[in-house]
Amino acid sequence: MILIYAIVAISRHVREARFISFRNIPEFSGMFSFLLENVLCSQDFRHCNFSFSSGILQMTDLVDLPRFKDKLFRNIINMKITIACVGKIKEKYLTAGIAEYSKRLSRYCTLQILEAADEKTPEGASAAEEDAIREKEGDRLLKLIPDNAFVIALAIDGEMLDSVELSERISSLTVRGISHIVFVIGGSLGLSPQVLQRADRKLSFSKMTFPHQLMRMILLEQIYRSFRILHHEPYHK
Repeated sequence: MILIYAIVAISRHVREARFISFRNIPEFSGMFSFLLENVLCSQDFRHCNFSFSSGILQMTDLVDLPRFKDKLFRNIINMKITIACVGKIKEKYLTAGIAEYSKRLSRYCTLQILEAADEKTPEGASAAEEDAIREKEGDRLLKLIPDNAFVIALAIDGEMLDSVELSERISSLTVRGISHIVFVIGGSLGLSPQVLQRADRKLSFSKMTFPHQLMRMILLEQIYRSFRILHHEPYHK
């Protein structure tokens, strides 16, 4: 699957109407070949002849390069981002922040936020009771995760990245053809072992502990920042 970042990258390599070079981004070659064949074989470009080899796409009879590039962008399969989390948010300042970043992200990906019901933790709960709560919440979270999704669990012992590194990880997933990333945020007691086992990666924002409700907004902001970085747009400083 070809995603937005890949096309943004390739658009910078367009030099003239007859040639597009992929030599500087060889990891995209096979995927671009597939996409270009689908685009160029469409009715809009049925009069265009093309060949692809050694990282070079050669085109003849392509007279409308802007339309060709627009066709490429319109055929992009958008990255889907899911936030799977525990509990509902009642604080107005958090719901407002989450709504704002959700709106901003709609330009770059298909976003959905899925909530699993939380369990009440009794005061002075034993370790066994806490394990049982994590397991129940974990089972609900796992039901929200598609089998083909790439799962990133937020965990205090996960890998710590800066914003640029996070954007690079998202970019590398798109290059691999991954179109659906699920970020998982646990409840107040964290994630169950079953959820952590399902995760393809673990991500930590800090060694400090944050309220899981607040973490939802922080995560959305960082995902938004990542897409802005990938698109070379002013925001990240």
